[in-house]
Amino acid sequence: MKFYGRPIEPEQAEKTGVLLVNLGSPDAPDGPSIRRFLKEFLSDQRVIEIPQPVWQIILKLFILPFRPRKLVSLYQSIWTDDGSPLVAIAEQQKQKLEKQFKEAGRKDTCFALAMRYGQPDICSALKQLAEQNARKILIFPTYPQYSGTTTASIFDAVSNELQHWRWVPELRFINQYHDDHAYIEALANSVKSHWQQQGQAEKLIMSFHGLPKFCLDKGDPYYHQCHKTAHLLAETLGLNKQQWQITFQSRFGKAEWLKPYTSVTLKELAKQGTQSVDVICPGFAIDCLETLEEIAVENRDVFMKAGGKQYHYIPALNATDEHIGVLAGIIEQNLWERSVER
Repeated sequence: MKFYGRPIEPEQAEKTGVLLVNLGSPDAPDGPSIRRFLKEFLSDQRVIEIPQPVWQIILKLFILPFRPRKLVSLYQSIWTDDGSPLVAIAEQQKQKLEKQFKEAGRKDTCFALAMRYGQPDICSALKQLAEQNARKILIFPTYPQYSGTTTASIFDAVSNELQHWRWVPELRFINQYHDDHAYIEALANSVKSHWQQQGQAEKLIMSFHGLPKFCLDKGDPYYHQCHKTAHLLAETLGLNKQQWQITFQSRFGKAEWLKPYTSVTLKELAKQGTQSVDVICPGFAIDCLETLEEIAVENRDVFMKAGGKQYHYIPALNATDEHIGVLAGIIEQNLWERSVER
């Protein structure tokens, strides 16, 4: 077994590392890259809880030969000169946080970026922090709401890597920030800014990524945390019950998922006479395929074809200055020497 973790030289000061982690993306918008990404993603037992021998047969025979080809045009439609929007914006977040901490005199804090699936990977990012003499590492999955399918999977990957280290660093793990006051305020300000520019729609749809219903039945807190985020946002915006609704998107397979479904809700609203909607995705710290294509394009078509007149997607907080301030505040509150109540 190969162990990692070299000793720090006496003259080198120890640092605190912050590892930012998000879901990940294919390396390129082509079939082979998407296939590699899907294989890694859908082989995670946290994501697919079907017994692996059975699931691997389904995955290899019925999904990987066909699904990647269907996704090529969708990824191509959102790809940028800097590559995947999710990875590019995550890198912007890291660079802005580095700058903010450096300007604040926090030279003892270093940052690294990783994706749970794809590149840059968690193993390399942890080693990068170790090479900067980080003896304490704060793991920060940028998923506001906790789920075993996302946040816990990152914990698994970190744990699996550190099993091979001779000198394991001291660790802290941020597992959710769904009700963080600054995060809710930033979401509300993004909605208000949109309203100032475009006007307020009849209804604000808060769409979260879906999960199979059995995740809720087994005790995953994700559904309840999504509802708390949505209620706090509605309260901050001063909306009544008729002016907003929570929904869940991105269904996969035939099992029952968390309801109400975003696409079904939008279709029903249009048929019932709702002419305008604004849609925000408070579970996404960064825009990606699920927001830029599924919500901004696909679900817009669903609403408009059903009789809707006006549809706007309100972007994720991404690398805006206010969002960087939110992330920095959460990091500060969880650093060892700065752990205080906010």
